[in-house]
Amino acid sequence: MNYQSVFAPGLFAGQVMLVTGGGSGIGRCVAHELAALGAHVVLIGRKADKLQSVVDEIYQDGGVASFHVCDIRQEPTVKQTVAAVVAAHGRIDGLVNNAGGQYMMPLEAISAKGWEAVLNTNLTGGFLMARECFLQSMAKHGGSIVNIVADMWGSMPGMGHSGAARAGMVSFTETAALEWAGRGVRVNAVAPGYIASSGMDHYPPEMGPMLREMTQTIPLGRFGTEAEASAGIVFLLSPAAAFISGSTLRIDGARPQVRMGWPMRVASKEALQRDAIKPFNGFHRAQSPKVLSI
Repeated sequence: MNYQSVFAPGLFAGQVMLVTGGGSGIGRCVAHELAALGAHVVLIGRKADKLQSVVDEIYQDGGVASFHVCDIRQEPTVKQTVAAVVAAHGRIDGLVNNAGGQYMMPLEAISAKGWEAVLNTNLTGGFLMARECFLQSMAKHGGSIVNIVADMWGSMPGMGHSGAARAGMVSFTETAALEWAGRGVRVNAVAPGYIASSGMDHYPPEMGPMLREMTQTIPLGRFGTEAEASAGIVFLLSPAAAFISGSTLRIDGARPQVRMGWPMRVASKEALQRDAIKPFNGFHRAQSPKVLSI
């Protein structure tokens, strides 16, 4: 099987697309879809073995990909990595700022070091990657940037450092969209809600029951799939989004609309089979998080 994208074959033929955090989860899925649509995908991450594994998968599926090991929190390394990509391919057409991470912790227990680590990963690193792609390629050739944030519209109790970083990235997205529009660069964001991806298996085991019960807090009654998040990202990179910039696309099953005082009506099993809301699983290599199968 190959990736079952809803987008036209060859949509990104001849284009170079960077995906940070491309070794797992949503980043891996996006890399597969972009490659299936004809792009040369450059994976960016800190672990060569994970990146190589995804590159191998893409080649097995008939696509083209390469990778660079890079800690996006380190400015000199980011500059060198982007320069290496431009030297190898001549330009960068799209950037998916997907790398990120956080951990559960109440505000009063977060150290300055822990706070800085999460902000550096989820905000500063994304800024550095976007800035260097703009300076070294997009200012001359144009391009599209999609920053991955999160469902933080009611803030993120228990992960305040991540909520602050994600909100900052939304603001950065809007500012960059304005400042870089004159060079033919679009900047948008995607805010995934509860997506069933490998990231769920990185949380402590004691969080398992809470994760499995999360569907009851989502009006559409289920987790999103990696392919559904990827489809939103690919759309924003595509020519169909040529007049969209500075926007944040939520992919969350209406989760932020849940309100106290309004009865929660989670979609029934029957409703989940209707075409409008049943899961889209275009990623042929997707694997359900282990925590959800317990």
